[in-house]
Amino acid sequence: MAAATLASLSIFADKAGMAADPTHRAIEAVFRIERARLIAGLARVVRDVDRAEELAQDALIAALTEWPKSGVPDKPGAWLTAAAKRRAIDGIRHEAMRTRKHAEIARDLDEGRDMSAEQIEAALDDELGDELLGLIFAACHPVISPEARAALTLRLVGGLTTDEIARAFLSAEPTIAQRIVRAKKAIAKAGVAFEVPRGAELTARLASVLEVVYLIFNEGYAATAGPSLVRPPLCAEAQRLGRILAGLMPDEAEVLGLLALMEIQASRLTARAGPDGRFVPLTEQNRARWDQLLIRRGLDALARAEALGGANGPYALQAALAACHARARNAEDTDWARIAALYDRLGEAMPSPVVELNRAVAHSMAFGPEAGLRLVDAIADAAALRNYAPLPAARGDFLLRAGRPGEAKVQFETAASLSANETERAFLLSRAAECAR
Repeated sequence: MAAATLASLSIFADKAGMAADPTHRAIEAVFRIERARLIAGLARVVRDVDRAEELAQDALIAALTEWPKSGVPDKPGAWLTAAAKRRAIDGIRHEAMRTRKHAEIARDLDEGRDMSAEQIEAALDDELGDELLGLIFAACHPVISPEARAALTLRLVGGLTTDEIARAFLSAEPTIAQRIVRAKKAIAKAGVAFEVPRGAELTARLASVLEVVYLIFNEGYAATAGPSLVRPPLCAEAQRLGRILAGLMPDEAEVLGLLALMEIQASRLTARAGPDGRFVPLTEQNRARWDQLLIRRGLDALARAEALGGANGPYALQAALAACHARARNAEDTDWARIAALYDRLGEAMPSPVVELNRAVAHSMAFGPEAGLRLVDAIADAAALRNYAPLPAARGDFLLRAGRPGEAKVQFETAASLSANETERAFLLSRAAECAR
């Protein structure tokens, strides 16, 4: 029972007639909020993600047993923490020398000191920010593949079940479960510390963390496969992670740049598809449907990133690009010349064929379709763009606007054949049909 998930505990409660119990609902709500913090603090001490998850679940089970009788405590988070600590201390007292992991903990805590319960409690009482950041940095460690990092981060920090993660990424649950298991084993094998790296290592490792968060966001913003164009829950989870990072690392300009980028892009989610589910291009979206609160949040985060001297960071530059669209009251007011100039800077800060493709789109809007065609022809043979649907889609748009509909039709059909997303494919085929007309 120690390793039970919150979902399985909910089923248990339903069978016991507790589903409608306000106390039980309060327990679930508190645990969802406190879960990542509990695991972060415990993992830092026991150095084992699985064991930390088990201890957190033990605290939940204790709450399910005690709170219906005694009521929800005034400080439920502190109660759960204390319960988890007691379990950790008991486990270390009785099993410290039974496994290599516990032996390592014993040696660390015994360097000139006794391995007392008070010392372990003190270790668990380290500042919350460092604990949670340490968990995030461990889950996003470069020894793990990007896909596994995303799954593990959603599991440990987001509290999603393997089933929820599988549905979010349109993967089989066993596949996601194996990714998480392999990620945990990789962390253990590499001896990854559950702590925030320092100095030069922080910069390198932070890039990995931000990459994972943005990977999660992008899969929600532009689903790579399946019938839906967007998956808002993934975007919301990435935004939550970004806000956590910004709160814990307020002086890191690129953290704020990524948060700004996600907030502004997320403001357009509801406008990206029409009532029939069809894709709506940015230039044709109803801007009245854009979320102004998210735009304000994004612009504020961007201003803070720029004030810290991070205006030329890759994420800050992408946020500045998104801000150009957010500030335009309608599509005709879009400052495409500024967007093209920002893409020129982004190409220097983060050179890649995908950036160059987006730069070609911006130049086509600012200086005409022929300018876009010249730039896209220069990157047409890039290996990263082979079988990449946006490349022929962009070329098709340039050709259509240049008055060459026959050639454009072929490009749109090629793009449709490369897309795994059903909504995107339908949009590209409609553009091909438009060329035929």
